[in-house]
Amino acid sequence: MGSLIINQKLVHNENAKDLMALCPFGAISYEEQKLNISSGCKMCKLCVKKSDGVITYQEDIKAKIDKDLWKGICVYVDHLAGRIHRVTYELIGKALELAKVTDHPVYALMIGHDVGESAEKLLHYGVDKVYVYDHPLLKDFTIEPYTAAFCDFIDKVKPSSVLVGATNLGRQLAPRVAARRRTGLTADCTVLEMKENTDLVQIRPAFGGNIMAQIISPDTRPQFCTVRYKVFNEPKPGKDASGEIIKLEIDESKLGSGIEVLSYVDKPKDIDISESDVIVAVGRGAMSEGARRMATELADLLGGNLACTRPLVEGSILDAKRQIGLSGRTVKPKFIICLGISGSVQFVAGMKSSDCIVAINSDRNAAIFDYAHYGIVGDVNEIVPQLIAKIKEGRANV
Repeated sequence: MGSLIINQKLVHNENAKDLMALCPFGAISYEEQKLNISSGCKMCKLCVKKSDGVITYQEDIKAKIDKDLWKGICVYVDHLAGRIHRVTYELIGKALELAKVTDHPVYALMIGHDVGESAEKLLHYGVDKVYVYDHPLLKDFTIEPYTAAFCDFIDKVKPSSVLVGATNLGRQLAPRVAARRRTGLTADCTVLEMKENTDLVQIRPAFGGNIMAQIISPDTRPQFCTVRYKVFNEPKPGKDASGEIIKLEIDESKLGSGIEVLSYVDKPKDIDISESDVIVAVGRGAMSEGARRMATELADLLGGNLACTRPLVEGSILDAKRQIGLSGRTVKPKFIICLGISGSVQFVAGMKSSDCIVAINSDRNAAIFDYAHYGIVGDVNEIVPQLIAKIKEGRANV
């Protein structure tokens, strides 16, 4: 990025009026014999080309960063009262994979109070070091103290990359820490790759899922990204612990907060398709009441949950909590049946990691068949009743 420089000595009434008329965004003004450029400027540089030196463009000088000073891939441990969110384990598995490229260590960062037992569990997942901030003022998540501890960790350890789960907590914490450190952050990544020069390639859908953007932060460290739950595989814990736990201290004066947590209230248990091992998903081709009723019966017989694509939510047919995709939930069931779903990029991004995908669609050219392990070309209203009948018949014969 760069900036526009105005040579006020060359400004007079006539060229000021010309430049004001020239700017297509109305960002140039002339007051008290001075030319000004407002925040409405879109950097089209038309004024630079037409001003005869009155306005010039100056490229910002990028500060060089010594990447050798930044080492390690850190995973933020998302937890509530020591109960670790499973996205943490998924990110540790991915961090171990990325670390093989650069031969970097893998860290875990845990912030809280009385979390020693939980921190020890992480040693069974292959991390090299678990850094822990354990303080009574960190018992409950409040943004200011947690940000202070996170930034203190970065100053002391200097990790090259930081992976954070895209949970409610992670989506608050990661952007604030990244802004404090004046570094980049890519949200909701679906693919992560590592270059040998330690640049983290952060890949995520963009422009409504029509392209997959590859984003890097070559001039800043650390590199931040958030990843949704169920995007990566969760590794199995090892029998023996490895690595070490390192306790870090922070000045108590930095842990002040204007927020006081009075109590926690557990939300009533609700539908969570992210945790389902079996899902029956319906799209436009199965949005009739009869088709949905059959899909619900099939899901019940299989011991699974009913899910859907975005059009059914927008049509107020099914609850948003059942939506799969970029604007819905990311799922990773052992078995998913897609009924009447065309297979848009937005939907596929939310379920392509499923163990077994079965697609039923009357359009043999539907994109969903490119991702399905098994495909059936035909009418959902004819095939689903046959599946239901076969399942019932099989159970009756047991």
